[in-house]
Amino acid sequence: MQSVPPSYMAYDRTIVVFSPEGRLLQVEYARQAVKRGLTAIGLVARDSVILGATKTSIPLSVENTFKKVFEIDNHVGLVGSGILADARDLVDIARVKAQVHQITYGEPISIHSVAKYIANYKHMATQYAGLRPFGIGLLIGGVDTTGPNLFETDPSGTLLQWKAQSIGRGAEKAKKVLKNEYKDSMPLKDAVNLVLKALKAGEKDVKKENIELAIITPKEFRMMHGSDIKEK
Repeated sequence: MQSVPPSYMAYDRTIVVFSPEGRLLQVEYARQAVKRGLTAIGLVARDSVILGATKTSIPLSVENTFKKVFEIDNHVGLVGSGILADARDLVDIARVKAQVHQITYGEPISIHSVAKYIANYKHMATQYAGLRPFGIGLLIGGVDTTGPNLFETDPSGTLLQWKAQSIGRGAEKAKKVLKNEYKDSMPLKDAVNLVLKALKAGEKDVKKENIELAIITPKEFRMMHGSDIKEK
């Protein structure tokens, strides 16, 4: 991100005013929060989606305190990088949306609908004075009637679809691994190994106990961490 000269401070202090260059500085600051977060990865495999993240570990802390991968419904989840308090807020509204859809229409919500709803909610926070952008990037993935899908939302509310994507401080190194080794319709075990390899490339010397994975298939949403994770 470019440095902000002193003359920009008036634009720096509110979310609803563009700078003369067409920049929303608070949104750019929120993107920096995402870039400084721990690495997170999403990947579409043959019939599944894998979400993975590295997380902080502090002695004597309860493990789930630093949870980064969240289940929205039994066919969709998300992983975030940035301010996790913001992620928990978005997880709550996404879960309500999924349940309301199930009750109203008698069918699971599509992955695109969940991702679009979250993206719209994030975008709304960039348009009103008194609010700030959500300082969290999210990878939202799951399996619905269209197959496995993966979407990304950033603090501006932008929505993009991916086959494989990484966010956070180690994103560039992880993306190199994904770009070189990703293949369409990868078997599940190969996809899991690739996510682990990309996470280790993004976070130097990361330990297995600091990795969290979610494997989403048409039949289940399975969480794995620490000793549960076995490379094949």
